Amino acid sequence: MAYSDFTLQEVVQRFQLVLEEQHNLFGIVPEVIPGDFLCAILDENVPLALALSTEKARSELMIAPVLVEVRKLAHRQISLFSGADFPVDATQGLTGVCDFLIAQSREQFFIHAPVVVIVEAKNENFKVGLGQCSATMMAAQCFNARAGTGLTTIYGAVTTGNVWKFLQLEEHTLFIDLPEYHIERVGKILGILLTMVGHHPGASAPTS
Repeated sequence: MAYSDFTLQEVVQRFQLVLEEQHNLFGIVPEVIPGDFLCAILDENVPLALALSTEKARSELMIAPVLVEVRKLAHRQISLFSGADFPVDATQGLTGVCDFLIAQSREQFFIHAPVVVIVEAKNENFKVGLGQCSATMMAAQCFNARAGTGLTTIYGAVTTGNVWKFLQLEEHTLFIDLPEYHIERVGKILGILLTMVGHHPGASAPTS
């Protein structure tokens, strides 16, 4: 079994999670003004990605540019992985490839301190994506516990590139955010993702 084989119900039952759905988790998170470069990319890429309507196009033309912007706004103090193998516990089915993974570490050679899991909704099916995302979030939680990173809260997002839905795993409770955010509100999406990686939107670069 791999992350992509899990349904949301299977994750909740296997790992004895409490599911909470009636929350607006990030309503008070401020929007971030996207950079001119990202705005230009999305202006060009979004219509093309929607016209092509393939998973590869959405991943490369919409999702990846947003995540690269998050890394830039976080002053490159985080690492971003795409298509990385993330074997954590094969006996529990917690193994497979991550669409995207963000870690609270600058290390790019290997995954350390994973904190945000991004799953592309295959065939624009959010229900399937929630299963894969929550399973990978469980793996990240287990990984951090074994590594002693001190990270107990794991965040997730399921996205078509055009629409984003966010999750939060806190110990044994899985929260699924009620709102869905469209790419037209990329500033809000950036603000949420920055909050997830521990960088307050608008914070200044660290001094060295």
